[in-house]
Amino acid sequence: VQLVESGGGLVQPGGSLRLSCSASGSILNIDTMAWYRQAPGKQRELVASITSGGSPRYTDSVKGRFTISRDNAKNTTDLLMDSLKPEDTAVYYCNVDRVVVALGGSRIVTLVDRWGQGTQVNVSS
Repeated sequence: VQLVESGGGLVQPGGSLRLSCSASGSILNIDTMAWYRQAPGKQRELVASITSGGSPRYTDSVKGRFTISRDNAKNTTDLLMDSLKPEDTAVYYCNVDRVVVALGGSRIVTLVDRWGQGTQVNVSS
């Protein structure tokens, strides 16, 4: 399973960005798709997650500003970030968990905790 993120960049405070993540491979199902972020000198934190059924969860600091979505048919997830603040500056990582992958024939395997390479988001005037 490979994850490719896109959409990071530099934006002024109050602006918006949309991050996208695409998962590839012989994927049959993805249970949870999520976005994490890591700011310099800080631990990686969960920003938002969404189940295959479409139930989203957000960390308190982004509630009302960020929206996570997914397309199960395309194995993609987006993070729409509005009203961005300087404290949102970080490297954002896409994560997928409990991914059912076809190995060939009737064999399948469930992979856990796969990460993208990260995309930088800078919020600055």
